[in-house]
Amino acid sequence: MSWGLIDQALSSLSNFAVGIVVAHSVGLEEFGAFTLAWFTYGLILNVSRGLATDPLVVRFSGVPVADWRTAVSRTSGTAVVVGVVMGLACLLLGIVVPGPVGDALAGLGLVLPLLVLQDSWRFAFFAAGQGRKACVNDLVWGLALVPTMAVAVQRESLFGIVLAWGLAGGVAALFGFRQARVVPSFRGARIWFREQRDLGVRYMVENVIQSGGTQLRMYALGVIAGLAEVAALRGAQLLLGPLLTVLMGIGTVAVPEAVRWLRRSRRHLLRFSLALGSVEAVAALMWALALWIFLPRGVGEVVLGQVWEPSSVLILPLCLSVIVSTFCTGATTGLRALGTARRSLRSQVVESTLFVLATIIGATVAGALGATWASLGAAVVSGIFWWAQFRRAMHGTEGNGPVPGMEDAGSIRAR
Repeated sequence: MSWGLIDQALSSLSNFAVGIVVAHSVGLEEFGAFTLAWFTYGLILNVSRGLATDPLVVRFSGVPVADWRTAVSRTSGTAVVVGVVMGLACLLLGIVVPGPVGDALAGLGLVLPLLVLQDSWRFAFFAAGQGRKACVNDLVWGLALVPTMAVAVQRESLFGIVLAWGLAGGVAALFGFRQARVVPSFRGARIWFREQRDLGVRYMVENVIQSGGTQLRMYALGVIAGLAEVAALRGAQLLLGPLLTVLMGIGTVAVPEAVRWLRRSRRHLLRFSLALGSVEAVAALMWALALWIFLPRGVGEVVLGQVWEPSSVLILPLCLSVIVSTFCTGATTGLRALGTARRSLRSQVVESTLFVLATIIGATVAGALGATWASLGAAVVSGIFWWAQFRRAMHGTEGNGPVPGMEDAGSIRAR
């Protein structure tokens, strides 16, 4: 858990730094376009995770090394296949779509295979209990960002900036070969999909609904209120960036840990889930208080530049929404550990639908500010639904993941 938190802190800092550099290097509309490409990357990353690494951490956490190596070879091959297919789609869209949005998508398409491969290494290391390697891999990406972004921002090209960010991730992806000593198997990708499709397909759909809902909200805000409003919302999110990245990335550590607690008993899993949600909610509250104390004293303008003024009014509702949402992490993690993909998918559909509707209605009424306040209400309702589904799953017998006492990887796969 400690290595996981350090890893996410590194990832958080690098993502925060990239966002700040881009905000200061391009105009407001270009920053909005970069935001849309960023969320597109998140959507594709979640496709890869659903098909490849989510089943890996549920069924191959703490298994013998030989079984882990075979599974990682197949999952990394699956990730690369997803990256190539989705990368070509982004590249074609980038050629067709005019303006800064097209430039950002084209740059993203060229580097996607490397980015999803790097992400698959991280999940593989956490599944093996080797969080230190994941931490080192993200550190390599952060260090590689320094020279690549320094060159890109001098040319003031959005295409070049996206490309430089992705190539730095590619350096970390290549370093992952040396760490894992595993070669991605494209033939194994087909085997992996066939053996894990009971979880993989549902997790992919769930992830796509989650990330696709976020992407749809950003595009809807852009269509209804304009790219400037998208930039304002992204600016406010950047101020929460270190916190948000840590909280979202904790899932890479939390699910394998939850699986280990489940092997002791369901009661231990419940305690772990409640503690996880509570700790994250308290962390979000402390971060919100820190923003409230320091940002009005000129720090916000220094950090965001021209984006600060439209972003500042969004901080309060966004912080409240994050505090509510973080407590739900315990329920989502518990459902993943139980392998109850049907219930987690149902919960994700409800959550994404509520957030998309809230964004559309709020943006129509009052732009980004209205969308942010409406999203707070969606967070409260969806949080209640998540915990209700987890409670029912704890008292049921359904599930496709490991069960307490099943240490043999073959037995786990057989289920």
